[in-house]
Amino acid sequence: MAKKKNINNNAALPPEPAQQQPPTKLFTNLIGVVRQLVSGKNYRPLSLQELMQKLHMPSQHIEVFAEVLQSLIKENVITLSNGRYTFQDKSAEVVIGIVRMHPRGFGFVKVNDSKLYPEDIFIPKHLTMNAVDGDTVEVVVNTEVFSEKGPEGKIAAILSRSRTHIAGVVSTVSLYGEVLVYAPLLGVSQRIVVESNGEQDLNVGDRIVMEVIDWGSKETETVCRFSHHIGHISDPSCDIPAAIEEFELRADFPSKAVKEAQSLGAQVSRADIAQREDIRDWECVTIDPDTAKDFDDALTLTKDDRGHYHLGVHIADVSHYVQAGTALDEEARIRCNSTYFPGFCLPMLPSELSENLCSLKEGVNRLTVSVFMHFNAQGNLLNNRISRTVIKSAKRFTYREAKEVLDGKKKSKHVNLLNLMVELCQTLKVKRYERGSIEFALPELVVIVDANGVPVKTDYIAYDVTHQMVEEFMLKANEIVALHLSNQGKGVAYRIHDEPSEENMKDFSMLANAFGFDLSEKPTARQLQELFDEALQTPYGQYLATSYIRRMRQAMYSPENIGHYGLGLTHYCHFTSPIRRYVDLVVHRSLFAAPEEADDLDRVTFECSEQERISAKAENRVVLLKKLRLLDKINRETPSKQYEAVVTNVKMFGFSFEVLDFLLDGFLHVSELDQDYFIYDENNVRLRGRHTGKVYSSGERITLMLKEVDFILLDSKWNLVSEYDSSSGHRDSRGGFRDRDRRAKPKEFETKKKTRAKPAGPSAKKSKPSKKAKKTVKKAGVTRKPAKKQQKRK
Repeated sequence: MAKKKNINNNAALPPEPAQQQPPTKLFTNLIGVVRQLVSGKNYRPLSLQELMQKLHMPSQHIEVFAEVLQSLIKENVITLSNGRYTFQDKSAEVVIGIVRMHPRGFGFVKVNDSKLYPEDIFIPKHLTMNAVDGDTVEVVVNTEVFSEKGPEGKIAAILSRSRTHIAGVVSTVSLYGEVLVYAPLLGVSQRIVVESNGEQDLNVGDRIVMEVIDWGSKETETVCRFSHHIGHISDPSCDIPAAIEEFELRADFPSKAVKEAQSLGAQVSRADIAQREDIRDWECVTIDPDTAKDFDDALTLTKDDRGHYHLGVHIADVSHYVQAGTALDEEARIRCNSTYFPGFCLPMLPSELSENLCSLKEGVNRLTVSVFMHFNAQGNLLNNRISRTVIKSAKRFTYREAKEVLDGKKKSKHVNLLNLMVELCQTLKVKRYERGSIEFALPELVVIVDANGVPVKTDYIAYDVTHQMVEEFMLKANEIVALHLSNQGKGVAYRIHDEPSEENMKDFSMLANAFGFDLSEKPTARQLQELFDEALQTPYGQYLATSYIRRMRQAMYSPENIGHYGLGLTHYCHFTSPIRRYVDLVVHRSLFAAPEEADDLDRVTFECSEQERISAKAENRVVLLKKLRLLDKINRETPSKQYEAVVTNVKMFGFSFEVLDFLLDGFLHVSELDQDYFIYDENNVRLRGRHTGKVYSSGERITLMLKEVDFILLDSKWNLVSEYDSSSGHRDSRGGFRDRDRRAKPKEFETKKKTRAKPAGPSAKKSKPSKKAKKTVKKAGVTRKPAKKQQKRK
């Protein structure tokens, strides 16, 4: 008989708990240290190992450290979730929402339950926890920190990622084959490594799409897998396909949606005309930008013997063709809006509708929704009505052409109509100013590109009287529709705009005063209008107006009406652009059919507000890159060209400026300033030279020369041209000037050696674009051609 083995039946059980001992000194000290760390403002959830590293704890103390954490959990000081320890702030509240990231690294979270926090929650840059735009996150809101700017919080957890792929540009390829990428979505400080599969041959400047394997954190790198090429940074024709990939815009229309659009035909049917109010014999015109294709608004205007005005605003009846629940409607709702790039439009609707059947072209029958308005001689609205109509535009004016007719430079049989429009426009503007609306009349800088996307020049589009009268009439129609729907008790997708905070208005007042304008800390609408009327006659007007807009709360869509601060209106909605905005299409449907369900209206307004921001980011990124390309081209042709700029903001370490010809922002560090040591004067917000007395303050005109352009980071470096240097014109070998003070830069501002190669220029080796990159723009439903200038988002 075999001898039985001696089996310990207790071996698999946990050890008997030791008799409770009094806490050691180490344990007591660690309790205090950890409690202080996790309750700090900058703390974010960390794992046990990360906490030990943060506190420089030796590994031999891991057991006692684990006991400390367990003790704090029992005390409800911290919680353990997904392997990370989160501080249970007694003065904080935890909410869930979607984060929208700013290019400068901070973010805002739109809370899912808007009743808890109707305002977006501000997330400082260091508390974003490596979240990317569109992520669903858990936010700890500090209820004790609530400024005029709104609530503030920190991201405690990323619940779900908004995407699986990201787009970027190869910034470094090491001798050992390691590929590093810069992705604007994650920012310049995030290290992104592309895993090699041994097949792709990547070079600096390649624009690529990557699948994210590990998002990492702010302390660890992001690991990706190569997906496909878009093209090369030196190729301007890839700028728009790259933006479409980066911002996940929809380039291709589903075949079902295209077939639906094609099935609607190219002409208005007689049956549809028979059911409409027929005003085809009225004198009706459209006024749009030179390159527009999607004409969604037309105008009629007469004046009777009493001096009363009869205005008609006629908007393309897109809702007649795009029925709810169809493939066309589903795709339009996903897109939310058209996106306008230099020389190209990514439309919300297929070209069969956006450029043809719905577009109010000259000389053809078109179905419209008309708002008829009756004003007395003083511009007071006496009555109005809304009707489904059929029109035939007698003339397609461009803004330039209409202005030439008004100035007597060109003849037209519609000159009396245009002059009458100017007359009513001026009358309505007076009424608008009286109610507190603010108008900036800002010119728009447009980058003109050729068929290959190469920028050839810039053009200033003046906000002249032709733009003003169209804008004035559209605003009135939008207001009337919003009031009409509200009075009928229907749900409305309002365009709302909250008033700015007192803190932001105070900041703007200080900025205006720094530029030499007198403005109180709590200015009235009239005082603001007087300021802008005066400022826009100076080189600082554009910057001041833009700064004011940035300090205002962002306009958005909502079924809850709070009015529109910027326009001084209690009721306002978007009705006049259903070809390019889904919200306008929803408003059209509400006029003649059962309104959207309340819950659906909540989703529609939220989604359209979010997509509007995404489209704006995509548009701005491409415009900035086109500006930099044009600057680089000019610099290669004329290296000594000088540019006028204006100082916009002064800090102790340097100042920001705006290059006037390009409306381009830049920055000069104090170490780059000429021939003196500059001291920051905090009281007067300026830099003053210790020896020369030279002063740099907001509003100061300066002269610059371009040093270099970085296409990958979308950045430009500049040299300051001093008065002495400007007259002598002698440059030294490093792009500065021979007599420039060569003092050493402070150590903290020394330029680190770059392992990333400089952005590739036109002569650099290009990677062959994929078929997808070549076809992206073509597949968008229209061919590359001039696009309609996007109207202001009011």
